[in-house]
Amino acid sequence: MLPLSIRKWLAYGSGAGIEIGPANLTVSVVRVKPSGAKLAGSTVIENFRERPAAEWGRQYSEFLKSHGVGHLAAAVLLPRNEVIVRTMPFPGVKDEELAAAVGYQLDALHPYGEDDAAVAWSRLDASNVLLGVARRQTLDHYISLFAEAGVKVATFTFSAACLRSALRMVDAPPDSVLAGIDTAEGFEVYGESEAKPVFSAVFDMAPERALAFAAAELRLPADTTPSELGVSLSHAAAMTSACPNFALDANLLPEAQRRSTSKLRYVPTAVLATALAGLCAASVFHQPYDERVYREALLREIKQVEKLSGRVPALDKNLAQTRARVELIDEFRKRTGSDLDLLLELTTTLAPPAFASSVDITRETVTIAGEAEQAAILLRLFDNSPRLAGSEFTVPIARLAATEAFRVRSQRETPPVAVAQGAPAKP
Repeated sequence: MLPLSIRKWLAYGSGAGIEIGPANLTVSVVRVKPSGAKLAGSTVIENFRERPAAEWGRQYSEFLKSHGVGHLAAAVLLPRNEVIVRTMPFPGVKDEELAAAVGYQLDALHPYGEDDAAVAWSRLDASNVLLGVARRQTLDHYISLFAEAGVKVATFTFSAACLRSALRMVDAPPDSVLAGIDTAEGFEVYGESEAKPVFSAVFDMAPERALAFAAAELRLPADTTPSELGVSLSHAAAMTSACPNFALDANLLPEAQRRSTSKLRYVPTAVLATALAGLCAASVFHQPYDERVYREALLREIKQVEKLSGRVPALDKNLAQTRARVELIDEFRKRTGSDLDLLLELTTTLAPPAFASSVDITRETVTIAGEAEQAAILLRLFDNSPRLAGSEFTVPIARLAATEAFRVRSQRETPPVAVAQGAPAKP
């Protein structure tokens, strides 16, 4: 349940309550506001059981119209002696399992047959449930009677549920209650205490004895002063009709036959419809404004981008120059390794006792001068190297004492990179 500080500001509406007596109907109209519940009017419809339903129904309708609430569906209180009221403890039972738990114990709480009992219950707190049971035949009689009279009924309930709801609707719940109500059926006692959340009974004994008996049931001191409820039974029923969301849902009337004619139920629909119409209008008339704002923002972005786009050619040029320099530096870095590899190749090719007295290496050619036992075969050896090709003697072979002097010029070649399957490539 909502806190009282919030609930009292949401408690707003008008309601009609009807108390069924042995011979008369007591009707009350109440207007509930955050400041409290005010009784707008009350009347007694006499001898309703003996009069034609249409006659007293017309009297009821005129009374409601005189207070401007002819559209209301009433909360009707059944006679207390025709309803069995029980408070049942169900500690630790979850909400989804509560209905099954109540139904399991229901047969032991009333003397009626399974199909002859009308049952209504509502959770009081985390551990207790308030239960009301009426005879189905009796309830059907009242339903038919009020329908014949043209009285719109939202709920058939009992006094204990209405009184407990009315005491908490716009005020803080009391610590304990012990109150007596004189009715045509007898002396009815309503009570609340920490030991028993709700006590309701009708006594045919003296009021003092009835109150003493109720105090004992509620575990209250014997000298407890009776409380002043401040509301009559029909008044309490009208309060539950005005604010059904803040009342106990102890309705014996079948759901299909419940009437609800409060004008407040149209408020959410009206608010949502108004909001929807406002949004549609805003969408239609706001579109040109959105397009103009979008176009201006787009032009500003284009101007900013144009300033940056003018720098793109210069950046491309700088990037090309930088790339060329990097490639040149990389080429120079690779030359040393290539020249060393060529020298290693020549060292392998000129096996002792042959030797080279000078090696002149350029980017395209290499010129080797030296001595060997047989200089003629050097051209074939050099051409077999993957780094040399087109070898030729630049001067004739000169015969010395034991060797031949030679001078060979070869074209430099880039050796292919041989990659063995499954092995990394070697430089």
